[in-house]
Amino acid sequence: MAASSMDRITQWVSSQEVAADLTVRIADSVFPLHKAVMVPKCGYIRRAVAAASQPQGTGAGAVELDLSALPGGADAFEKAARYCYGGSLEITAHDAAAVRCAAAFLDAPDMARRAEDFLAQTALRSLPDAAAVLRSCEMLLPAAEELGVARRAADAVALGVCNEALFPTARPGAGATGWWAAELAALSPASFRRVVTALRCHRAGPEVVAAAAVAYAERVLAGILAPAAALGPGRRDRDAVVRADADQRALLEAVVDALPPAADAPLPAAFLCRLLHAAVTAEASAKTCRHMELRVAAVLDQATAGDLLGVALDGAGERVRNADTVRRVVAAFVERQQRQPPQTQEVRRPSLAAGELLSATGALEKVAKTVDEVAAEMATEESLPISKFVGVAGAVPRDARPSHDYLYRAVDIYLKTHPGLDEIEREKVCSVMDPLRLSYQARLHASQNKRLPLQAVLSALYYDQLKLRSADGGGGGGGAEEGGWETQSAARKARAQARADASLARENEALRSELARMRAYESGMQQHSKGSGSRSSSSSRVPAAAAGKKASFLGSVSRTLSRLNPFKGGWAKDTASIADGRDRSAMHVVKPKRRRFSIG
Repeated sequence: MAASSMDRITQWVSSQEVAADLTVRIADSVFPLHKAVMVPKCGYIRRAVAAASQPQGTGAGAVELDLSALPGGADAFEKAARYCYGGSLEITAHDAAAVRCAAAFLDAPDMARRAEDFLAQTALRSLPDAAAVLRSCEMLLPAAEELGVARRAADAVALGVCNEALFPTARPGAGATGWWAAELAALSPASFRRVVTALRCHRAGPEVVAAAAVAYAERVLAGILAPAAALGPGRRDRDAVVRADADQRALLEAVVDALPPAADAPLPAAFLCRLLHAAVTAEASAKTCRHMELRVAAVLDQATAGDLLGVALDGAGERVRNADTVRRVVAAFVERQQRQPPQTQEVRRPSLAAGELLSATGALEKVAKTVDEVAAEMATEESLPISKFVGVAGAVPRDARPSHDYLYRAVDIYLKTHPGLDEIEREKVCSVMDPLRLSYQARLHASQNKRLPLQAVLSALYYDQLKLRSADGGGGGGGAEEGGWETQSAARKARAQARADASLARENEALRSELARMRAYESGMQQHSKGSGSRSSSSSRVPAAAAGKKASFLGSVSRTLSRLNPFKGGWAKDTASIADGRDRSAMHVVKPKRRRFSIG
């Protein structure tokens, strides 16, 4: 382009039949011109020629100028030279900003006025042309910023986005937002930030700003935000692809930095979760990842289990890798809820993503259920450590869950997936739930669940037995219907049978172990008695040995059953606060006596 420009300028000079006395160099381009033509219309060239002619004392010599700093380069100078030689000034939306900046640099007021008229009357009147002007300003900084061209172009783009968001005009081959989203996607993050600032200055609604931000990010980061299945079989491992692309990582960080504040545009939770997953997968900076974690935590009550699970998975969407990220997001949400003053915790706020209104308590319960579902899905990962599972499941306070049934399901799945855990490890897994908060069906299942640790089963059975005895001793009330009594009787029978089965199995196991010990002891005594040589003395020791064995057997059984006491382990619960319609004196009457846990 520069070579063709130089050829055309040379033809103009040759047509004048006057030797060129002004040479302008712009990078690799050389323009032979006439001072008599350029000096009257360009103040910059006039001053430069005058300064170059002072040492010689005459203005007749040839002058060479270097204008490599000219905004727009050789293309913009060609238009200026053509205009100075009497040619027409042809301006388009793609070079209007360059012509305006070049005219200001050359101090050519007439050309600057022509460029301003084109910008005001044509280029900034439509969204596509305004976006083209704003894109061209990216290569003209800081001149475009100083002249206000970039700001005016951003204002025009923002106005067009507002009009399209409120009164969409679909185009052939594009959806309602497809065509103007493509115009935004062509902008750099810095230019998009100017558009967001302009939208806020024009007091655009949050839904408009959010729609523009989502459309821009999804277009610019299409390769990162795309689902793993869309990459094809040859690119299932997106981690290596994204990690190796430093430009994509820098672009992601720039897009995150250009997003509007949450107060101005509450972005959808699903979109923010995808952006957080992309930041973690692409190994973005710690600042970017933490910023996205806080953005997701602010709208976590609007996220689904699938959204949050997507954050935990790796780039291929197959294995759990980012459990710590999920834990930090949930912890940030809980901390955010706890920081709210009591008078504002019941204030209800709109949700752009889900269209729901939730109080602070309802939001916490909803997040707790979502976390339980995510924990159940993560529990199927065989390589998931106990600390990761407990960290995610225990990030929500216990009191936030009215029932622990969903959490019990997650715990049971984890224990089923990891059958090699010992008793201590299983107790650590179960430490995230409270057996006293299980429903009747869940307690019935837990009482027969051999995967649970013993203390968890006993805690559930004790609570069930306590409620049953309280119901039996509380009086009929004189008005219960026959169907209610039948249901209560069936429930008592089922609970009694479950307790009896669990207790019998454990007592049989304890007695079997004690019997094996007695046999070993008897075998040792018989071998010891063979060396005495006296049958009478041997027979005299048999009753004593039998008495000793009997005492040892009873003491061992007593110690074994005492270990079944649920109040001795970490699973013992304070049941004084259980609301069952009776006073505490009645509760003390039915409390198990001595140290043996009665299940009969």
